[in-house]
Amino acid sequence: MMSRILFIPEQACQGESAILVDRKFRDDRLTSVDESRLKALLEQVRAGEVSPETALDRLKNLPYEDLGFAKVDHHRAVRVGVPEVIFGPGKTAANFAEIFARLAERGNNVLATRVSAEQVSAVREQFAAAEHNPMARTLVLRQKDEVHGKGTIGIISAGTSDIPVAEEAAVTAEIMGNRVTRLFDVGVAGLHRLLSHSEELRQARVLVVCAGMEGALPSVVGGLVGVPVIAVPTSVGYGAAFQGIAALLGMINSCASNVSVVNIDNGFGAAYVASLINRL
Repeated sequence: MMSRILFIPEQACQGESAILVDRKFRDDRLTSVDESRLKALLEQVRAGEVSPETALDRLKNLPYEDLGFAKVDHHRAVRVGVPEVIFGPGKTAANFAEIFARLAERGNNVLATRVSAEQVSAVREQFAAAEHNPMARTLVLRQKDEVHGKGTIGIISAGTSDIPVAEEAAVTAEIMGNRVTRLFDVGVAGLHRLLSHSEELRQARVLVVCAGMEGALPSVVGGLVGVPVIAVPTSVGYGAAFQGIAALLGMINSCASNVSVVNIDNGFGAAYVASLINRL
């Protein structure tokens, strides 16, 4: 990440000295807002190691940082355990890059979904390490390598045409601190492909199943395992599939009681819920 000089007094030297001042400034602030750091700060106040005024200064950007065009929610990691995620569509490349940078400054992992080529280029001017997955349409900056999930999340696609949605789910689950197993192209048109991976299915703690056409695969998977199955209808199919509505209706009417359903093509939402389940 490029170094920024923030709130440096006029008398501060330029060059290397200024960068050191900037680093000290960052070290003295609550740069990464999460439950453990917040608790540590409160313990320091109770012990008299940090004054209430200093603590207030560290927390002054809570609950959000107002950029004018966006209010960046730095407090979300404290409330729900997962930092804010950026949804790409509708944002200019410049605004997208600014939001990405403000989230990255806090030291957390950053995830953006449904990104455009222009948005990716704008971010990579500042963050060369940002990982773009063209299939998933995601952009990720990994700054922490922590495992929060208690088990493995299995990501399943019925066909190869469903892989973009499944891959979005896989990237999301990984960046949220889960171990992920991918199992692609195992739809009901060739059921033996799924059954040959029955052991992998049973080892997963949560399963995300992405399917288009008639949307039958989640019901089949649900009948094979005793864990939550999150069904993702995809917009794959011919005319009467109605861009995923047929699969959505089929999944909502599943006879497998452990199947729940998210919106059409919403691999992100399915993985988010799977991540929360995997932390319980």
